[in-house]
Amino acid sequence: MEKYFILAITFAYSIGGLVTFAGFFPTMKDLWKGKPSANVHTYIIWSITTFLTSLYAIFVVKDLVFSLVINLQLAACLIVLILRLRLKLKRT
Repeated sequence: MEKYFILAITFAYSIGGLVTFAGFFPTMKDLWKGKPSANVHTYIIWSITTFLTSLYAIFVVKDLVFSLVINLQLAACLIVLILRLRLKLKRT
């Protein structure tokens, strides 16, 4: 019984990671179209803290699902940050 419970939680967590990643799409779309809809400082902080969490997931926790989910979130943060900085540089 416990095995199925753990599998269910793992599956739900994985789906949650995909939903979180998809949640970044509207911001990415806005930035791609030239609308400055993301705060650079916020995404710098989120990228750094998510990177540190990624290192923790890989080297301390050593859990594949956690590592994949957090690295997906890191990728989303970095994409938004790069798109926002690109837009900022175009306007200066």
